[in-house]
Amino acid sequence: MLFFILALTPPSLFAQEDAPILPGADEGNLPVPFVDLTVREPDSNQEAALSIQLLLLLTIISLAPSIAVLMTSFLRISIVLDFVKRALSLQQVPPATVLMGIALFLTLFIMFPTFTEVYQEAFVPFTDGSIDSEELYEKASAPIRYFMYRQMSGDAANISLFMNMAGLSRPVSFADVPTYVLIPAFVLHELTVAFRIGIYIYIPFIIIDMVVASVLMSMGMIMLPPVMISMPFKLILFVLVDGWTLLIRQIVLSFS
Repeated sequence: MLFFILALTPPSLFAQEDAPILPGADEGNLPVPFVDLTVREPDSNQEAALSIQLLLLLTIISLAPSIAVLMTSFLRISIVLDFVKRALSLQQVPPATVLMGIALFLTLFIMFPTFTEVYQEAFVPFTDGSIDSEELYEKASAPIRYFMYRQMSGDAANISLFMNMAGLSRPVSFADVPTYVLIPAFVLHELTVAFRIGIYIYIPFIIIDMVVASVLMSMGMIMLPPVMISMPFKLILFVLVDGWTLLIRQIVLSFS
């Protein structure tokens, strides 16, 4: 059908009557723009350093999702929400995208003071020209480093672990802990805290599963899956105690 429509269409409809002609080009041959991408040697060490900085910046941008997951509160929140879904024996509800959206906005809520400090102390002076790129990195990383360290203030075992594995001496203060040591220590700490919270979430629902399984076995209904009977009771308990409100409140309060 499309072929017949094009065949019956007059050629004048496709013609451009007053199309401008670039200077130096014939009326019948329009010039094609040519893009020249050349690779040349840098004229100075400053140009080479600028190219390397640009490459590092593009690498950091490509790793931005991983940085957002591992260096913020997103890791703990996402794991705890997944524990809740599994403890309630839910397969498709709520969807994974909804849980990740909840974790994202809770992360923005928790990290908003930190992001505000980064913006005011690093980004604004950099746009004004009062600091250079090196100072931008130091001032931008300082609030995030303090957030990670504050979560581990009561348990510095992970920092000591990675400091010993890196062969570094005992730090005198928080400023002596390198960032490449602080990040994996923070990730390990968040995983431990998230699993600890998940265990507390699982306990009441495991009791319901055990009670339902014992009742079914005593009634001789061995072939009936206990999950089919226990899941409605779990949902009723979760709704009666206002589980989502309690869960979100405790997650936010878990970040000191």
